This record gives sequence, structure tokens and C-alpha cells, in this order.
Amino acid sequence: MLEAIFGAASKEKVLLFLLIRKSGYAREICTFFGLSLSAVQKTLENLELGGVLISRSVGRTRVFELNPRYAFLNELENLLAKAFEYYPAAERERLTMVRARPRRKGKPL
Repeated sequence: MLEAIFGAASKEKVLLFLLIRKSGYAREICTFFGLSLSAVQKTLENLELGGVLISRSVGRTRVFELNPRYAFLNELENLLAKAFEYYPAAERERLTMVRARPRRKGKPL
């Protein structure tokens, strides 16, 4: 949807993922959207170099989130939130559902 503005669909998806889920790492994002790991890593790196994202290390994993000091953060969040409204309902639900606890052994999906 915002591919024409951002120049790549992966940028839109990465930013939307981080807006909704507040943080994420490269493999998590590429698995969720079915993108290639190298494309997601390159996108995260470019957005971090541009000051849009910040990262921190958690063990051996680099976790990314939107930079709260980014000058256009409010505008970017509003743009992404508006685009999120036009995503299909199933995609919106899948993106907002976060499983944090492990499942009981043998419990059906």
C-alpha cells in the first residue's frame, strides 16, 4: 500500500510490524511476512542508519524498535496507522495477536 512512498514493500512491512508489536528482530519479521532474511536485515540496517529505528542487543539477538527521538515519529506513526486500517481483517488480526507464553505440551492448536 505504501510501497510507492517507501520505495520497497519490505520497508512498509517492517515499519508496520514495529509499530504494532513495538519491537522485533529480523528473523521474526521475515518469518511473519514470508520475506527473505537478507532483505529484512538490509531494511532494518538502512532504517537504523537513517535514525528511524534504534536497536539493542538481547543476548545474541538485535531487537529493533521505532526511535522515540525521530523528528517525524508522530507523522510516520499516523501514516502507518492509517495504512493498517486498510489491511484485510485477517492480516490485522494476525499482526496484533501476540503469543507470549509457551503452550502446554500436547495442547491442540
